Amino acid sequence: MLNNTVPNPALEKKLTIFAVVISIAVLALVSVMRVYKIDLGIDFSFLPPVHAILNTGAAISLIFAIRAIKAKKVEQHRKSIYAAMTFSALFLVCYVLYHFTTEETKYCGEGALRSIYFFFLISHIVLAALSLPFILITFARGLSFQVERHKKMARYVFPVWLYVAVTGPICYLLLYPCY
Repeated sequence: MLNNTVPNPALEKKLTIFAVVISIAVLALVSVMRVYKIDLGIDFSFLPPVHAILNTGAAISLIFAIRAIKAKKVEQHRKSIYAAMTFSALFLVCYVLYHFTTEETKYCGEGALRSIYFFFLISHIVLAALSLPFILITFARGLSFQVERHKKMARYVFPVWLYVAVTGPICYLLLYPCY
């Protein structure tokens, strides 16, 4: 995201407003998708492994992005972040589609594994919801060449985003026997 191009605060402001609007819309959708179901006549039960693959792609892209920027490979960093954003956006579309059309799978495990699953699931959901606007705003700062502001925010946003991307597939693997 970083570049030696002129900062564009006006672009950052527009993108930040867009990020807030998108975040509110996504959170509204997610909050109602378990209550309302839509019958599209298609079985989307194949999507959970796709979710895990997309989250894994986001996590790998984020690792490439951090390594690239630490090596001062700005263009590689930019491409890796675009990949992470793409994987995450595709995940979100698939996730919302799945949950609007398919009954949720209840966790069937017992004992310590149940506690581990719910720890990962709850932390994953809470951090995903809280981090979305910050991921988008950090991205906006990179796109608008607000390098110092981007770096300052990315320092905190990156580990949370990576945690969310990694715990998604962990939750899927823990839930897999219950499908």
